[in-house]
Amino acid sequence: MALFSRSKTRHTDADTGREADIDPVIIDLVGHAHLELIPTPKAHLQFVHLPASSIVSVTASPVKDLQATLDIASELIDLGHTVIPHLAARMVEGPDHVARIASWLNDHGVRDVFVIGGDAPEPHGPYHDAAALMRALLDSNANLGRIGFGGYPDGHASIPTDALQVALMDKQQLLVDAGVKGWVSTQMCFDTKTVTRWLTECRAEGLHLPLHLGLPGVIDTTKLLTMGVKLGVGASLRYLRKNRAVVSRLAAPGGYDPMDMLAPMARQLDSLNISALHVFTFNQVANTVAWQLAVGGGATFLDNTALDRSAGVDTSAGIHMSRGVVQHGLSV
Repeated sequence: MALFSRSKTRHTDADTGREADIDPVIIDLVGHAHLELIPTPKAHLQFVHLPASSIVSVTASPVKDLQATLDIASELIDLGHTVIPHLAARMVEGPDHVARIASWLNDHGVRDVFVIGGDAPEPHGPYHDAAALMRALLDSNANLGRIGFGGYPDGHASIPTDALQVALMDKQQLLVDAGVKGWVSTQMCFDTKTVTRWLTECRAEGLHLPLHLGLPGVIDTTKLLTMGVKLGVGASLRYLRKNRAVVSRLAAPGGYDPMDMLAPMARQLDSLNISALHVFTFNQVANTVAWQLAVGGGATFLDNTALDRSAGVDTSAGIHMSRGVVQHGLSV
C-alpha cells in the first residue's frame, strides 16, 4: 500500500493559515485511534489495509441482523486485531437473543461492548433504547469489563436535548451501580467549539467517564456528506452548508484534514478526559491509515504503537478488546 512519504508533524491552521507543531498528545491519540468498519458485503476488502493489532469497531447495520456484526468481529479477532462489536438495542429480539449474544461474547473472549439504541424503525423485541439492553446484558452471564454508549454534542434529529442529557447521566449511573467501567463515544461532529462546549457542560454536570471523540477519517467528500445524514448529524451538515469555506476545504483535493478538528482542542484533551479517537472510516481505511502514518512521521509509527494499543483495554481474557464504537440511531 502506498503511504505518505512526508511527515505531517506540523499542521497549518485552516482559519489563520499559521503553521505549528502538532501536539504530542494528538500524535499519540492518532496512533492509537479506533477505526470503524461498517458490516457491508465488501467490508472484508478493508482488512488488508489495517495495520497490525489495530483497534477496530464494527457497527450494527439496520439492514442486517446483529450476526453480521459478530461475524466480521470474529474474522478480525482471528487476524489479531482488537475489536469491539456494536450492539443495537432495537435489533435484539428478547432474553434468549441476549443469552446467545452473551455466549458469543464469552466464547470469543470479548469483554467490552458498545451499546446504542439503533436505527430500526420498530424494535425487534423489548429493548427500545440502549439503557434497556445495557440492563439485560448486565443481568446476563456475559463477562463484561466495559460498556460504552453514545454522546450527542451535535444533538439528535428525533430526541430532545434534555432527554439526551438525562439518558447520558442515567446510563453512567447504571454502570456505577453495576460496578462496571465504561466510556462515552461521540457522534461524528465537525465543529470543535460545539464538542468542547458540550463536553465542558457534561463534566460540570457530573459526567466522569472517559470520552472517545468521533471524527471522520480521510474519505471521499461526497460519501461523507451523503452518509452523514444517515448517521444523524444534520446539525453539523447545516453548519457545513452555512460555512462555505469549510465546504470548499472538504471538497478540494486533499482539502479535508481531521487535524482541523483536533488541533484547536490540544490544550483541553487531558483536562476533558478525551482518552481516544473514534474514526469513522466509512470503509475507506487506506486513506485514514495513510493520514495516521503521515501524522506520526513514517511507516514505523503504527508498528511502534501496535504493542501498546491495548493500554486501558481489558485483556484479562487473553484477547485485546477495544473501547469504542458509535452509530447514531433513532433511540439512545
